[in-house]
Formats: sequence, C-alpha cells, structure tokens
Amino acid sequence: MGFGTIQEFTARRKAFLEEGVGDWGLYIAICLLALAAFGLGRISALQGSRPPISVTQAAAAAASLGMYPGGQIIASISGGTYYYPWCSGATKIKEGNAAWFKDEQAAQAAGYQPAKNCKGLPVGR
Repeated sequence: MGFGTIQEFTARRKAFLEEGVGDWGLYIAICLLALAAFGLGRISALQGSRPPISVTQAAAAAASLGMYPGGQIIASISGGTYYYPWCSGATKIKEGNAAWFKDEQAAQAAGYQPAKNCKGLPVGR
C-alpha cells in the first residue's frame, strides 16, 4: 500500500478530509468540544468545593527536633558516666539530679566517663 509521490499522498489526504470526514467530522468535532467543556467545568467545580488546608501541628513537631534543654550530653550528678539524651541510661536520671553539658569534652573536663552501653559514645578513653 504505497502512496506513490508526495503529490499523490496530499491529493488522497485532501479527498479523504473533504469526502470522508465531511459531515461526520463536524459531528465528531462538536461532541469532542462538548466533552471538553463538560470536563473543564467538572474540574473547576471540584477545585472550588475543597476546603482549604491548614497545618496546625507542624510548629510543635519542628520545635521538638531541636537541642535538648541543657545541651547534648547528660550525666547524673551523683554518678560518674555521661550519656546522650536518647540512651536508656539517660532516661533513668531524675530531672533534679541531671547535669547537662554542651559536648563530650565538657563532660570529660568535669570528670565524667562515657557510658559503655550507649551507642555512639567513645568507649575505652
């Protein structure tokens, strides 16, 4: 099914568009236009009926990700080891018995040793 030359192809295409599409093409174009108008109206109606989104708890969640109250290292005043605040040993220290340090060097300067059961702390110093 070859088309021959370019001129023959364009002549066949023109004849098909004029004869074949003719009346039916007009009906199809009107139906497609009606469907497009209905779809656009439906989309705009859906967008108008949605309630506005409001974020209420994001600030509280962001605030909890900050630094711990007194620093990054906690130790018991009556003990000799220091912990990261998320370690299990740190959760057992009562609020009034806690000593907070900015970093590990400050805790070591105060005479505390790193806890052996707290992952991430240097062991054996």
